[in-house]
Amino acid sequence: MYLPPHDPHVDDPMRFKPLFRIHLMERKCATVECMYGHKGPHNGHIQIVKKDEFSTKCNQTDHHRMSGGRQEEFRTWLREEWGRTLEDIFHEHMQELILMKFIYTSQYDNCLTYRRIYLPPSSPDDLIKPGLFKGTYGSHGLEIVMLSFHGKKAKGTKITGDPNIPAGQQTVEIDLAHPLQLPDIENLRDFSELSRIVLEVQEQVRREEQEQEHRQEEEDRSQQAASQPAPNPLGGEGAEGEETAAGAVETTQDKASASQPFVLPMGVISRNEDYPRACRICFYGTGLIAGHGFTSPERTPGVFVLFDDDRFGFIWLELKSFSLYSRIKVSFQNAEAPSREAFDEMLKNIQSLAT
Repeated sequence: MYLPPHDPHVDDPMRFKPLFRIHLMERKCATVECMYGHKGPHNGHIQIVKKDEFSTKCNQTDHHRMSGGRQEEFRTWLREEWGRTLEDIFHEHMQELILMKFIYTSQYDNCLTYRRIYLPPSSPDDLIKPGLFKGTYGSHGLEIVMLSFHGKKAKGTKITGDPNIPAGQQTVEIDLAHPLQLPDIENLRDFSELSRIVLEVQEQVRREEQEQEHRQEEEDRSQQAASQPAPNPLGGEGAEGEETAAGAVETTQDKASASQPFVLPMGVISRNEDYPRACRICFYGTGLIAGHGFTSPERTPGVFVLFDDDRFGFIWLELKSFSLYSRIKVSFQNAEAPSREAFDEMLKNIQSLAT
């Protein structure tokens, strides 16, 4: 397992923690050992579920228990996961979230399902190289997000989740067709000024979506009324709109090579005060928020801030909160790790032995 660095140090490297290991002996005999807990390797099991997916199970979960009971296990987990002690955490809401995460993760006892992650394709037209990023999420700590590009949109998808927004959900969406012109550095400190700019763009986006829906309805009605399908007179107009939007994205990419001063507005909370004080370009975007258990999810307006090729930020307007993201550069291999092909073959051997 690769754990994110301790909150809020997004630029620190990922932390490596072995969870299981496989020994292939002579005559295709294999043993699986669970590495979870603090009592050393013990008996485990691996099973292939389907393509790109397998599960692990510990057969001796008593090896995970500590003499001091759940309280000692929680304190140890807190020290390893967060780099803190219980006494260091004064915020009541943060204590609640951390306890919820401990209860949720510890109940599995290393009986987990693993799914392969396919990284998004990269294009020369992308604003920056897509990939995995570590991001600050307030009291939730650091989480992993995959940034991908889809024409006029960029998306940040959660690889690790929390009690509010689970893994697999689209945490942020960036509208590359709507760059934001930030005010000068003094006016940028005024949250109400930034809010005014963002909400104006939000209203513009809403009007454009309504116009697009209206054109689509007109097109559908004209096609239904025609006895035979006729060339769509709006097709050229729509294509022109696409070309214009693409040109707008290309123009903003040219501008992204420049740099402008940046500071967070007064009242915006940031876990990491060591954010860059200069940015390349900003875009209108939306961020997903929800209650515990992913209840009442909604997309709210925000600002995507591109700092450089490896760092970006997102200002959550409604939450008055700032998330800082830093690229994961680890190759996800160590000296003992097999290749993908060797690992897949290893799993097949174990599966054939089990059957």
